[in-house]
Amino acid sequence: MLIRAIYEFLDTILSLYWWAIVLSAVISNLLAFGILDRHNRAVWMIGDFLYRITDPVLRPFRNFLPNFGGIDISPIFALLLITLTRRYLLPGVFYVIRTGDLQGFFY
Repeated sequence: MLIRAIYEFLDTILSLYWWAIVLSAVISNLLAFGILDRHNRAVWMIGDFLYRITDPVLRPFRNFLPNFGGIDISPIFALLLITLTRRYLLPGVFYVIRTGDLQGFFY
């Protein structure tokens, strides 16, 4: 029961982080196109918060990927990594912990 609670907690954290990356990308694009005002205090606070929590994950992708002009595709790779972790890695690890069957992790 504790293992299931830990699994659900980690899955929820990854899901919330997935949405934080999506919101960060949307706000970044809205700011870049001038739809949102950078000088609005609420917009600035939300954008700054999302940047601070997503930048540590996106920075390695930005350093690795080539420059595409003004287009940042690092959120796509981060979302893909989170999705693969939630779909395959997390259930596999908790299956091995629950059953002790290491071969089940690789199938």
